[in-house]
Amino acid sequence: MIEAAKTAGAGLRRHFGQLSALGVRAKSGPADLVSIADEEAERCVRRVLEKTRPGYSFLGEEGGASIGGDDANSWIVDPLDGTTNFLFGCPLWGVNVALAREGQVIAGVTYLPMLDELYVAELGKGCWLNGGRLRVSSRATLVESVLACGIPFAGKPDHPLFAREMALLSGQVAGIRRTGACAVDMAWVAAGRWDAYWERALNAWDMAPGVILVKEAGGVATSADGRALDLYGNNVCVSNGAIHGLLMAQLQQASNEVGA
Repeated sequence: MIEAAKTAGAGLRRHFGQLSALGVRAKSGPADLVSIADEEAERCVRRVLEKTRPGYSFLGEEGGASIGGDDANSWIVDPLDGTTNFLFGCPLWGVNVALAREGQVIAGVTYLPMLDELYVAELGKGCWLNGGRLRVSSRATLVESVLACGIPFAGKPDHPLFAREMALLSGQVAGIRRTGACAVDMAWVAAGRWDAYWERALNAWDMAPGVILVKEAGGVATSADGRALDLYGNNVCVSNGAIHGLLMAQLQQASNEVGA
């Protein structure tokens, strides 16, 4: 998984230095972009993974799902998380590779090439950044916490809900950040840089590695309404655990107020 992420990341770095030459098109709408770099990176990741586990199923953002002979095990891959950042010359983007066994993520790698940060976690073996052990933050109140979130862009749902969440939370916390890449935000919760992160309208490949990174760093991962996390439920909230209930209360209040 590390080899796959780093090999794809090296190719993406080369493309990042030649953005004007990339072919780009819209996927589901004008603000949802995909490039040749995304597609090449996914092929690269898949090629490396299949060398050692050819029978595993595969779910990728660009190529979709394919069922292997061993359907209990599935690779879940986002070859370029933060495509818009990438295409606009912002270095906050990464490669996501996860392994799920019978629906549970048991290993995850997030590689942020432009920052040279490699996050690795395996069930029961901790979370690591470039070889150093990670722990989530210990901040226990909202007022001392920095949160991260995803902001719905053009064509995405839940704009009124997000606006209400911001109205409720912005006056209660030390700050709210939006990097534009789920891979970055979830890894940074694991690293203790953010205290929590939530987003809706996500896919499994956006969040899968981050879930185990945060859990193995001592944090908590649920759905955005506090229920047990469903990788295919299109939303997530991860935190250091200490502020999880406090954040959930505010998100639930916002949901109740807008009738979501």
